Amino acid sequence: MEVKRRTARSLVDRLQSDGGDEVLAEIRLISKHDVEIRPLLVDAGTIPLLALRLSKDSAISPDSQENATAALLNLSISCPEALMSTPGILDALAAAMRPPSPPAASQHAAATLFSLLSVESFRPIIGSKRSIVSALIELVRSAKSPTRSVKDGLKALFGISLYPMNRGMMVEMGAVAALFSLVVKDGRTGIVEDATAVIAQVAGCGESLEEIRRVAGVWVLVDLVDAATGASERARENAASALLNLVMSGGESALGDIQEVEMAEEAVRELAECGSSRAKSKAVPLLRALSSGRRDQQPSHPKLFEDLDSPGGPPPPPPPSSVSF
Repeated sequence: MEVKRRTARSLVDRLQSDGGDEVLAEIRLISKHDVEIRPLLVDAGTIPLLALRLSKDSAISPDSQENATAALLNLSISCPEALMSTPGILDALAAAMRPPSPPAASQHAAATLFSLLSVESFRPIIGSKRSIVSALIELVRSAKSPTRSVKDGLKALFGISLYPMNRGMMVEMGAVAALFSLVVKDGRTGIVEDATAVIAQVAGCGESLEEIRRVAGVWVLVDLVDAATGASERARENAASALLNLVMSGGESALGDIQEVEMAEEAVRELAECGSSRAKSKAVPLLRALSSGRRDQQPSHPKLFEDLDSPGGPPPPPPPSSVSF
C-alpha cells in the first residue's frame, strides 16, 4: 500500500507542476483499474486539481478534458463524499457538460453526477444548483449529444427528481418540453424509457400540469399506455406512473385532462388487467379515479383521491459501481 501511496503522491506532484495531458491520462487509467488507489489519490489532493482544469476559465485540450472528467467519475464511485466536499466541483462539472467541451467529457461529467446522486443526502444539494440542472437539460435537448451522453444526462436528471423539492425548478427551467421532445422525436433504444422515468417523477409536482399541457403531454402519455402503439413495457409503466402522479399533484383538473382523451380509460384498463405487477400498481388506482370521476360528475369530489398511491416512479438505477472510464 505504501508503494501505491507514493505513486499517488507522485502523480499529484506532476499534475501540480505541469498538468499535461500525459499525467491526466495516467490518473484516469490508474483510477480505472486500481480501486485501492482511488482514496490515496483523493488524500493526495487530486480532486481540486482536476476540478480546476474543468472550470470555465481553464483552457485545456479536449483530450485532457475527457481524461479529467473520466478520472473524476472513477473517483466518485469510491469516494463520493470527497468529491462533494470539494469547493467548486459542481460548477466544474456543469462547465464540462457545456460546449465547447467534447462529447466524451460531457458524458463523463453527467455520469459523475449520476454517481453522486446515488447518495440520497446529495440530491437536494445537487438539485439546487441551477447551473447543473440547466446544463443537464441542454445536454439531453441537444441534437448533437451522442446517445450515451443523453442517457447519462437523463439518469442524472432522474436522480435529481427523486428529491421532491427539486422538481419545481426542473419544470421552471424547461425540463418538461425537453423530455417530451425526446419521447416524441427520438427513436434511439432506451431513450423513451429513460425520459418517461424522469417525466413520471416531475409529474409529481404541482407546477408540472401547465407545462405538460403546453406540449400535449397527456395525449402522449396515454398514447404510450395504449398497447396498440407498441411501446415497451417499461415505457408503458412509466407513462402510467406519470399519469397517476399528475392526478395526485394536479387533482381534478389533471383528471379532467386525462378523461378528455377518448381512449384513455380503455388503455388504462387494459394495462391494469394485463400489465406487469408494477404497471398494475399504477394503472389500477388511476383507473379507479377515471371510472369514479365519470360516474360522479362532481369535479370537486374529494373521495376520488383518497386511495391513490402517493407520487412516485421507478426505483433509481443502481450507481455505476462497476463502471470505470
